[in-house]
Amino acid sequence: MPYEHISTWRREDVVKGSLDPLQGSKYRQVDAHLHVVNFLQETPGGDALMYYMDRANVGKAVIFGMPVTKVWAEYDREPPDYYLANDARCYYYGYTDVLVAEMYRALRPEHQERLYPLICGFNPTDRFALRHIERLYEQYPDVWSGIGELLLRHDDLTAFTYGEPARANHRALWPIYEWAGDHDLPVLVHQNVTSITKSDHPVYLYEFEEAVREFPRTRFVFAHCGLSRRVDAPFYTKMVERLLEQYANLSVDYSWIIYDVAICPGGKPQEEWVALTERYSDRICLGSDLVGKFERLGPELQRYDVFLDRLSEAARANVCWNTAERIYGGNKGKVKTHQPKVVPEWNFERVTAFEGGPVQLTSTP
Repeated sequence: MPYEHISTWRREDVVKGSLDPLQGSKYRQVDAHLHVVNFLQETPGGDALMYYMDRANVGKAVIFGMPVTKVWAEYDREPPDYYLANDARCYYYGYTDVLVAEMYRALRPEHQERLYPLICGFNPTDRFALRHIERLYEQYPDVWSGIGELLLRHDDLTAFTYGEPARANHRALWPIYEWAGDHDLPVLVHQNVTSITKSDHPVYLYEFEEAVREFPRTRFVFAHCGLSRRVDAPFYTKMVERLLEQYANLSVDYSWIIYDVAICPGGKPQEEWVALTERYSDRICLGSDLVGKFERLGPELQRYDVFLDRLSEAARANVCWNTAERIYGGNKGKVKTHQPKVVPEWNFERVTAFEGGPVQLTSTP
C-alpha cells in the first residue's frame, strides 16, 4: 500500500536513462503481494493488469481483493480514495472475492496461468467466516490458490474498521487455519508486530506466534514481516531471523514499507538483511503491495534491484521467483482433489461399570 513518498522513486530528468526503471526490474519476478482492487472496490481490470505486468517484467502475480471498503460518510464533501483519506470508517466487504474471481475468469487461459488469486473478503472476527471460504471454493473451485491477505493488526486501519480489532490469534480464525492446513493451502497474514506508539518492544508479536505455533501443518506467510507505518521494534532483523528459524511452516514477503524503512533505507542495502536473505531465501518472496495502481508496478519492483544485486544467483532466483512459485503454485483446484487428514471421531456413549470399582468410559473410533 505504498502511498507515501519513497526516496528511490526520485527521477532526475537531466540524467540519461533515469526513466529506465519505469520499465521494471531487470530480474523477472513473481509479484507475491498485489491488491487488484482498491479501498472503494474499484479495479482497472485484468487486461490492464496483464499489460503492466508485461511492462514491469512480472511473469506471475499473487492477487487478491481488499477485505474492507471505505465509507463515504454523509459529512464528507469529497469521496475518499484511500483508507487514510479522511476519518470515515471501513467495513468488511465479502463481494471483493467475487470481483477478483470474475476478473480472473474473464482472462484468456494463458493469462489465468500467470495469476494466483487468494480469498480475503471475510470478517476475521466472525466464527462463521469459514463458511465464506467454503462457498467461494464451491462457486469458483479452480480459481483460488490460498487465503489472504488477512488484514489483522494494522496501523490506523484497525481503528477505522467497524467491530472488534482483528488479531492473528482470534479464535474465529482457528477453523480457517485448520482448514487451510487440511488442504495444504497458504495463509497470507498482515499482523503488525507492535502498535504505532510502542517502538521499544513487539506488543502484538505473541498473537501471531501463537497462531503459527498452534497450527504447525498450516503454511503461513508473514506480510511485509509485520512492519507497517510508524511501526518498529528493537532488533528487527534478529526478530525476523528467529521467527524463520523457529517456525518451519513460516515464510515472509518483502513488500510495502519494510523495504524502504528497514531492508534498504535510502537505497542502501543493509548487510544484516543481505545475510538473512541468503540464509532463508527459500522462504522469502517479493511483492509490490500496490492497491489497484498497476501502472506503478515498474518503479515499485525495480527498486529491489539494488538489493537483489547483492544476493547470490541461487538466493536471487528464490526471492524473485522460486519461493512464491513453491508457496502459491499448484494450489488451484486442490480443495477438490486433495485428501485432507482424517481425524477419528470418538464416541463416549458406551459406559462399562465394574462392580466395586470406578466407572470406565470406553471410546470407539
